[in-house]
Amino acid sequence: MKQNLREMLEYTCSRYPDRTSLIYNEKNISYAELGRAVNAFGNRLKMLGIAKGDKVAMMLPNIPEFIISYFALLKLGAVAVTIHTLSTSHELLYLLDNCDAKAFITIPSSVKRFEEIREKLPQCEHLITTEDSHETLSILGSMEMNAFELDITEITGDDPAAMIYTSGLTGKPLGAVLTHRNLSTQSYLLEDICNGTVDDRGLCLIPLFHSFGATANMLMSLKTGASVVMIDQFNLENIFKTIEEKKITYIAAVPRVFLGMLLFDGASNYDTGSLRFCVTGGSAMPPEYMPMFEKKFGVTLVQGYGLTEASPVCSVSRIDGTQKPGSIGLPIPGVEAKVLDETGSPLSAGGIGELLIRGPNVMKGYYKNEKATAEVIQNGWLHTGDLARIDEEGYIFLEGRLKRMIITSGFNVYPAEVENILRMHPAVRDARAAGKDDLMRGEIVKALVIKSTDSSIGEKDIMKHCRNYLSSYKCPREVEFVETFD
Repeated sequence: MKQNLREMLEYTCSRYPDRTSLIYNEKNISYAELGRAVNAFGNRLKMLGIAKGDKVAMMLPNIPEFIISYFALLKLGAVAVTIHTLSTSHELLYLLDNCDAKAFITIPSSVKRFEEIREKLPQCEHLITTEDSHETLSILGSMEMNAFELDITEITGDDPAAMIYTSGLTGKPLGAVLTHRNLSTQSYLLEDICNGTVDDRGLCLIPLFHSFGATANMLMSLKTGASVVMIDQFNLENIFKTIEEKKITYIAAVPRVFLGMLLFDGASNYDTGSLRFCVTGGSAMPPEYMPMFEKKFGVTLVQGYGLTEASPVCSVSRIDGTQKPGSIGLPIPGVEAKVLDETGSPLSAGGIGELLIRGPNVMKGYYKNEKATAEVIQNGWLHTGDLARIDEEGYIFLEGRLKRMIITSGFNVYPAEVENILRMHPAVRDARAAGKDDLMRGEIVKALVIKSTDSSIGEKDIMKHCRNYLSSYKCPREVEFVETFD
């Protein structure tokens, strides 16, 4: 197994130079072209002084520039800090400051959010956009340099490759540092678990800044020599159209996508025969809908489980193995799982307790937070905060959560972060945030608010306030005003 992602991409590009790596807006990019683009942009970054160990933040949607930027940074030995594209200026200020970002890469329409906080980030010296501009250094501009050779930086498996922020219990996001070795373990999953080949075409629906998206829609495909198919219009009709036209062979996505496909009236108008398998993850798929999906589309739908701190995949059902509705499958190769009771003692088959994970996929730790790292990684075991049971055959079933967390459309939201923002409103005396069950999203955020005396604020006022500070997926979709908390 190659222990760093630079070697992984170089090997694939040299082995399959003429095969298609990326498909976007009717443009096919070969592996040879991808390799040259990565090197060209790497040289531009190098000219800016980006070197091994430097943190560079990326706030990019699912476009080829994401993958080009990501691997250009990794080739230099720098760390790609992937940030949610919906981040507000308030959130962005904390993230860029906390990760010590030396540069920020984004699309032109998001520049304003950075400019609003730029003077507070003296260490973030460079703004780079995906298009040419008089005031920025662009990715397209670097391609015109024709500098397609990049000097090799020595990289080991223990060197950090990416940092992905996950909301902390205190309301402050924590940067999970993932090494080249961590992420390399994930790149083999398409071949080893899903019988993947160079002929596979994966539909890239999950955002690549998300750990699940980075693994399932980028690393797995590029390691195998398969094709990544990107779309810029995320709606069900376009998904079905793309499956038919691009001959998509697999989709890895959150349950909301597969439920939408199942309930879409026009599904029969499209040929989905190219699909070989689908993987659902990010949040729990209602088990009763899985056989319905398989019957309608004639394709196996398997469920997986992971968390950012584990790069993220920990377990998945096997395509050619036993399918147990409600199960998140078996641990992936090299990963161990166990369940402990409240005293820390291992439970026998069927016992419900906290799920622990150990393996080469477990993160190096939280950036600049040894205390938080020590709380979740003990004796090499990652404490997931999820309640689970493991049956006699090793299949894992989730049974709830130990920690307060809301999972909406595959994104984690910690109530403390939402509550901190709610309490910032001058008319709010106190607030609580909780998850409310929702078929399509898994859960939505609901806020319980105690008003200040004589306050006349309404639900719309609360929602508007939250949108100023929180990414839209974190914002309450329901607000209830109460006198006290039960």
